[in-house]
Amino acid sequence: MEPINETLKKLAASPSFQERYERQKRQVMQHPDIREFIAKHSDILTSQMIERNLAKLYEYSTQCTECTECPSLESCKNIMQGYQPELVLVRGSIEIHYDRCPRKVMADERRKSEKLIQSMYMPKEILKASFSDIDTEGDYAGRLEAIDLAADFILNYHPDTMQKGLYLYGKFGVGKSYLLGAIANDLAKKKVSSMIVYFPELIRELKSSIGNSTLNEKIEKVKRVPVLMIDDIGAETMSSWARDEVLGTILQFRMLENLPTFFTSNFDFDGLEVHLTYSQRGEEEKMKARRLLERIRYLATPVQVDGPNRRK
Repeated sequence: MEPINETLKKLAASPSFQERYERQKRQVMQHPDIREFIAKHSDILTSQMIERNLAKLYEYSTQCTECTECPSLESCKNIMQGYQPELVLVRGSIEIHYDRCPRKVMADERRKSEKLIQSMYMPKEILKASFSDIDTEGDYAGRLEAIDLAADFILNYHPDTMQKGLYLYGKFGVGKSYLLGAIANDLAKKKVSSMIVYFPELIRELKSSIGNSTLNEKIEKVKRVPVLMIDDIGAETMSSWARDEVLGTILQFRMLENLPTFFTSNFDFDGLEVHLTYSQRGEEEKMKARRLLERIRYLATPVQVDGPNRRK
């Protein structure tokens, strides 16, 4: 059997192979980036060095260096998906270094932002909310005030400064929860961690945690997050335990630590106080309700969000 080296030599010497090689070489050398690279290093690169590194140049020429040519990050044709090649000269040898393309950078930043927003039982559209998608049409002063105050909070947020959150109240479907999502996403752009919790489901979750010894751990996680957003407070069936041991504990800690807290509710402060006064057993505990409401007043500025029901 003929040695493989001899076979390769014969193949390389064949006219058809030489013709294909020269044609491919011309195509590679006509690539604008490669021509620019060679011109830039003309004082170092020799024809022998270029010939020796032709395989690297060919590899570069087959890849995409402009994200405008890619329909999506998932469709990237490069050897390293999401990374674009760059020709570099290292000790007389041409090498290819790969850096993240703009699409990859955006995708990585989006994933980092998503990790900063913790959520419990919130719909996906809320977690993707954006101020740019909020409807500001119509004569709705409360809605515009809520947006302005939210933007002001984001602009001036600093972990070492006391800032009040917002208590957004109003009818069903006016966009209170959506506004929380928009705030959370803009905070994430500033690398600020937040948590949005749907309060009725949180209470149900915590009740089920009593038997498996994770209750305290979950309450600790909620009460210590830098920015907490409690969605739909007042929609739960209130028990003395939920009011005093859960909500009271969380808000007391956040009040003492000056941690910003946001709320949404269908109740104004007076209505919420009535809701907190009566437990599911019919017990009337006005002082406990007032004490809890004082914590909410300390933590958040009330704003009535008006507008049409967007769920219809």
